[in-house]
Amino acid sequence: MKALRYTKRLIEFDTTSRLSNRLINKYLEMKLVKHGFVVERLQYRDSADVRKVCLVAKKGRGHGGLAYSCHTDVVPADQWYSSAFGPFEPKVIDGRLYGRGACDMKGSIGCFLAAAQQISADELQHPLYLIATADEEIGFHGARHVVTESKLYREIVDHGTRMIIGEPTNLEVVHAHKGSLFLRATARGRAAHSSTRYGENANLRMIPFLQEMLAIYQETEQRAAWSNPMFDPPTLTWNIGIKDKAPAINITAGESVCTIYARPMPDVNCQPLLDRARRAAEANSLTLEVERSCEPLYMPADSDYIRQTLALTGRSRATTVAYATDGGVFTEVANKLIFGPGDIAQAHTIDEWISLEQLMQGTERYTRLIRHWCGADDR
Repeated sequence: MKALRYTKRLIEFDTTSRLSNRLINKYLEMKLVKHGFVVERLQYRDSADVRKVCLVAKKGRGHGGLAYSCHTDVVPADQWYSSAFGPFEPKVIDGRLYGRGACDMKGSIGCFLAAAQQISADELQHPLYLIATADEEIGFHGARHVVTESKLYREIVDHGTRMIIGEPTNLEVVHAHKGSLFLRATARGRAAHSSTRYGENANLRMIPFLQEMLAIYQETEQRAAWSNPMFDPPTLTWNIGIKDKAPAINITAGESVCTIYARPMPDVNCQPLLDRARRAAEANSLTLEVERSCEPLYMPADSDYIRQTLALTGRSRATTVAYATDGGVFTEVANKLIFGPGDIAQAHTIDEWISLEQLMQGTERYTRLIRHWCGADDR
């Protein structure tokens, strides 16, 4: 199975987000060019001065067609369930392919590569695109770079190209997902021995801010105005984290940090909550930064694109997911949905896997969608 071979090779590249993804993109570019794509290579340096690469590729001529969006980075695999093989040593056991990224989302990329190579550029009446981003797992930075720098992305937007974000959905058609909002509030004090008068405990400034964050959490969990019943769970999941930098119990904390991670939803305006957080930070002399954000994605479930994709994939209805994707950055693309092999429950786990059946079905579904939206003869 070609999708299996591609996925195994992709897993062998350690593309944890903190590392460069240069080598996997060199491999992808080679395969794409071999199968008729022209490739746009975009590079940037992340905040740690690590070189990152995004690819945007096109096969065929004309306007419209279909764009497939994926990311090549994976979450860390510092813990792994097996001592017999590592997270970047793909292994097939009992109909499952194990390895970091097998589900999220190198299995999906393998299916797309296997599908795309079955159709020559001469068969295409409309173009087929691929977007492969970096840093999706840590803030969608690669997708933002594509939006600002890619000529082919601009072509996708201007020509009304339909998009599939190939994240794991068990090959269900997903018409909406939540967004992402990450806030960091920092209180600063002065570290000193706690038996003296010289210290200034940053936590004392943080506590009133935390009380307001708790009030926001309780309100968003209880009031219907902050929920959307199309999602499970239907709330913003306003998640609060706290830590300080006191090295010992008898030293006053010189710094205290609160992180808030929320998942905005369509038809729910989070700006009033952000304004409340800013006011609470200012009132207690804290700094508040928006570390990352992306919009929720929403396509009407009865839109032509969703209905036709349901018919092509043999599904009766579209569904939603609670996670975010690069689709929340590609806001200028009018018609987009999420559709990919693998179960999100297996993503990011210490024994991440994807079933071989999903790889086979994913290849078949992607081939069918490419042939339909790119106008290829069904031979």
